[in-house]
Parts: sequence; C-alpha cells; structure tokens
Amino acid sequence: MGDTSAEQAIRSFLAPIQVGDRCSGTVAAVARSEVTVTLDGFAARPLGVVGPLDVSWQRRRTDAAVVGRRVTAEVLAVDLAEGRVRLSMAATENPELWAFLKRLRFGQRLTGTVAAIESFGVFVALDEGPDHPVYPGVGFIAYPELSWRRFEAVSEVVETGQRVSCEFLQFDMWEGEARVSLRATQPDPFLAFTEGIAVGRRLTGRVTKLLPFGVFVQVADGVEGLVPLSELSAAPVVAPEDVVQTGDELAVVVTDVDRERRRLSLSRRQA
Repeated sequence: MGDTSAEQAIRSFLAPIQVGDRCSGTVAAVARSEVTVTLDGFAARPLGVVGPLDVSWQRRRTDAAVVGRRVTAEVLAVDLAEGRVRLSMAATENPELWAFLKRLRFGQRLTGTVAAIESFGVFVALDEGPDHPVYPGVGFIAYPELSWRRFEAVSEVVETGQRVSCEFLQFDMWEGEARVSLRATQPDPFLAFTEGIAVGRRLTGRVTKLLPFGVFVQVADGVEGLVPLSELSAAPVVAPEDVVQTGDELAVVVTDVDRERRRLSLSRRQA
C-alpha cells in the first residue's frame, strides 16, 4: 500500500511538468552515466536525471555537477511510468545556443565563415548562430563531409575566412555543435558517373592509392574504384606494388556497382 501511495505521489508531482519547462533542484548524486537531482517540491527521492551529454558544454563535467549544488535545468522528457524527468543543464547554461540548435532541421541550408581548421575537422561561424562558449564556431564539418573528392590537404577544399554554404546533419549533444556538411551541397560525382555504368564496362583510370588488399583507381573526376589484389593479375600477387605503382594508367573492367554504399569494384585481370 505504501509503495502504491509513493508511486501515486510521484505521478501527481510529475503530471503537470512539460517538455521545455525549467526545473530547479539540488544535485543528489554524480555517476559516470548520470547525475541525479532532487527537484524542488519533492524531497522524498531524486526524480531528475541529467545524462552525460546534457551536463555542460563549457565547463568540465566534474565541475558543473557537484553533490549539494543548486541547479536549474530544462525538461527534455517526462517518464511517468519510471517516475523520472530527463533534464539538460547545458540548455540553461547556454540558452541562446540551445534554442538555435533545437530549431535546426536535417538538410537545412546554413551559411557562415570558416573560423578555424583543425586536425580533426573545420569550425564554421554560422551567420544565424550565436557564439560557442568554447569553440571558434558553432558549426563543425568533419573531414569526410568536406568533399566527395579525395584530398590530401584541407587547403585544397577550404581556407580560414572563406564563406561557405552547408547542410545541417545533426545536433551534437556532447559538444553543443551543429554538425554540417559541405559536400551535401554539391552533386555526388559517383552517382552521376555510375548512372550509365554496368558490369562488364571497360574503363581506363589512374592508380591513386596502393593498399595491402588492392589498389584504388580514379576512373573519372571524383570517382574511384577498387581493384582487389586477386583482380590485379592472372598470376598470384603478393603485394600490389609488385604489379603497379601510384600514377600508373590501367585498363579495367567493372565487376560490381553498389550505388547505395558508393562502391565501384574493378578488375585489371579481366581487362
């Protein structure tokens, strides 16, 4: 009976709470997987839960969540069955940034200026976005999203200060960033090239990369196919450099076209 009463009390307390509301309380416990919060108005047990992605975007998470500290957080979800409220402290810590990121939609076109180029990607200061509390730009482009074409240096694609137009991919909850894509705004050369390509088609191309399992051959601008080791020669091949070198021109035959995974399989042996 006591348990039923406690559950009813929790449901009654949580029922009026809506997504987007702000709740205040006191940090009850800090663990690697979550921070629990005793909400104002219900002292019986902690009902608020803050996931590791929702603690803070600008301070070390260990500093942002300390047992006994008063916090205010935005409601992300209410689970009446479990008697829990999922909260975001980062939302109230950076309200302008949170509001901006929440309203973005997949495929939305955004413009901005390249703010910094790092070894792990490119930061973009978005025209409509606020400043980021830590990084030089709210937008972030991972290297694979810079171009459909292979490049050796980022400077071949963008440079600091350059104006760019990108497509929004996702809200990075961990860093408080808008993950965006530069290549999504450009036609995919692979799909255009393979539209009329069928198995058995003979092509010529230049070897661009040697790998233990085969070689990549560029058969058109921005389009590469793989010649597996077994398809390099009629005779057994131990290493690709025994047969070809980077820069060699090869005649090849198409053995498979996977448009969904953007994979073109080729054979030198059959050519």
